[in-house]
Amino acid sequence: MSRRPWIWLAVAGLVVTTGTAAVGYTGREPDVATRRPVAQIRQDPGEAMLAQRIAGDSVVDAHSYERARDRLRQLATRYAGRAEISGVAWRSEGPTTIGGRLEDIASDGSGTLWVAAAGGGVWRSRDGGKTFQRSWPDSLTQAVGALTRGPDGVLWAGTGETGPGGGSTTFAGTGLYKSADGGKTWSRSGLADSRRIAEILVDPGNANRLYVAVSGDLFKPGGTRGVYRSEDAGRTWSRVLAGATPTTGAADIAIDPKNPRNLYATLWDHQRRPDLRQYAGIGSRAYKSTDGGGTWRELAGGLPAPTADTGRLAIALAPSDPSRLYLMRIHRLGNFDGLWTSADAGASWTRLPDNPVLSSSQSSYGWWFGRMWVSPADPKDLWAAGVPLLRSRDGGQTWGYGAADIHADQHAMLWENGRPGRMYVANDGGFYRTNDDGGSWTKATSEPYTQYFTVDVGEQDPGRLVGGAQDNGCSRSYGAPEGWNVFDCGDGLETLINPVNQNIVYSCSQYGYCSRSTDGGETSRGFIRATTSTRRNWKAPLEFDPGNPQIMYYAGNILNRSADGGVTWKPISPDLTEGEGPDPQYSFGTLTSVAPAKSDPNRIYIGADDGTVAVTRDGGAHWTKINAGLPDRWVTRLRVDPANADVVYITLSGFRSGSDAANVFRSTDGGTTWKNISGTLPNAPVNDIVQAGHSLYVASDVGVFYSPTGGSLWLPMPGLPETAMTELRVHQPSRRLYVSSFGRGIYSTRIGVR
Repeated sequence: MSRRPWIWLAVAGLVVTTGTAAVGYTGREPDVATRRPVAQIRQDPGEAMLAQRIAGDSVVDAHSYERARDRLRQLATRYAGRAEISGVAWRSEGPTTIGGRLEDIASDGSGTLWVAAAGGGVWRSRDGGKTFQRSWPDSLTQAVGALTRGPDGVLWAGTGETGPGGGSTTFAGTGLYKSADGGKTWSRSGLADSRRIAEILVDPGNANRLYVAVSGDLFKPGGTRGVYRSEDAGRTWSRVLAGATPTTGAADIAIDPKNPRNLYATLWDHQRRPDLRQYAGIGSRAYKSTDGGGTWRELAGGLPAPTADTGRLAIALAPSDPSRLYLMRIHRLGNFDGLWTSADAGASWTRLPDNPVLSSSQSSYGWWFGRMWVSPADPKDLWAAGVPLLRSRDGGQTWGYGAADIHADQHAMLWENGRPGRMYVANDGGFYRTNDDGGSWTKATSEPYTQYFTVDVGEQDPGRLVGGAQDNGCSRSYGAPEGWNVFDCGDGLETLINPVNQNIVYSCSQYGYCSRSTDGGETSRGFIRATTSTRRNWKAPLEFDPGNPQIMYYAGNILNRSADGGVTWKPISPDLTEGEGPDPQYSFGTLTSVAPAKSDPNRIYIGADDGTVAVTRDGGAHWTKINAGLPDRWVTRLRVDPANADVVYITLSGFRSGSDAANVFRSTDGGTTWKNISGTLPNAPVNDIVQAGHSLYVASDVGVFYSPTGGSLWLPMPGLPETAMTELRVHQPSRRLYVSSFGRGIYSTRIGVR
């Protein structure tokens, strides 16, 4: 697959990408019908993935997922003997060739590596990063954000992600874990309520002394956050540095390898609520300790005082000259806000020249990265994470691109000890290695940790799969010698295969930038300009009419219909939402699900992110809201019984205070009344529901569940990792159920269709 260098343009403080590439955002020109500036189209990574889970007037309960997983295990034990699920055997459908978001890297120095996957746990490579195999239990949270290896060979993994705003940041971690056998087995080693761990350091001269930067709960003030120290290999912990405000946690730490009693840390003041993204504050500060973390002083001497606009701070120390430090600051809005250097171990600081390359790489969501690294051999060889990987060879005076042939959005970098020129990089696309000091980079060939939003399967050939992945495009299982390959999109969202002609394929990027292909994805043509809407959801719905695939539906805030397979479109509704949200930065007030009825071509149901549910019985001429009896939440899916247009199922998502219910409802009278059929489901967001015969299946953030009679008894389908399951497809000819996961690729299992 060919890749091209990207160009980053700063526009109104945000980022727009130009050019096309098979990796990351395509940067297509936005349609004038959106009525939004170009800059607003390039929003936060996976923003809707987070927003739909916290919609409403509350914050996420920090322990909701733990309770849901406990409930899952109880159900699995209780119903283990049920014939309907005793024979379930999930088969991994891949991919291994696409990759996914990685957060950290560890190495033993002899070719064995470990990486932390944002939604897929820990993975080990024994061949220098060419291929990776699972090194983390399926039964633990799959959100891993920090990883290191101590001088005694013990691996340490911190769960939860610190770069907030989207993706698996929804899923907080459950503490710090350790492995003394190279990742074969893991045990928790404290900080169970840390929620998100940003960094782990082990004293190079004392493997029993550890430091952990804890970001804490993204949604609630207080709790476990700050810098923690253990003197007994993780058995006990004490907080040695706390923030100035209840919403301040630790984001970065560094240790002087020549004098490990010298430590540096940055704290970050930030909080997320459904109606607020406050990623800055007066608690964002940098500190130094000269006694191994016992006491700390705030760094000043030329650094600006913190303000309400001070966001994430990154600090880096030059291993060959520990007196040389670098500190980068991100503004509240996510823009680059300055780079400083110190030649005297932090006593005084000098601001380095602002550089358009560095500024544009961070623009609009610099908090997603927050990392810098210095070469072990050269204190002026400075690298910075951004959309591209950036490099300065003169200590930050000038900047250029550090790699033109790797995926966007950088998160981790590591030099291999004793191997000059060998470096590793982890980003949203996976793992990369260079043997020539960054002259050329090689991507890993086996990376089974892709974060998928969607999946579809060819009706004629179940070997034809397509899916949309976080920052890894729309991909397909056919069409290239290597198997799975990216064929379109930036963030891959909706993907569809025409059920009667598998060469007709549809693929959508974020905010409804959809394309149609007639050659299986080899070439495609966008059609957003042919549709009508003023707002579009991150995952704008695109659906076939179940009775005639030539008829299709596409929705922004207005429903569009095509009678020629998506070539031309016309609106068939007014704005069906309650209107645009209060913050124009977010695309709110959009349709999220469309469900045409197979038995009645004039019946169409819609659901929206603001909780609106409506139906038309005359092909769109008139619409009736049918919200009565439903909670006011984000609609994740509507499905209609193929044989009866009055029987409709709906799933809704969005944690609220005191109520984290699964929310699966059924109506038998066309939406006039609704019955809650969540029954035995664990209380976690439900993302999809499908019907096969008289049975129902749902995909939730904690697994896939089966209801044999379409009622309220839900049986867990065992064998899946504990990461979010996002979309389901039933392939009737082969009687297989397919599910996309947000971190472990795509799975399928045989089912009975009754």
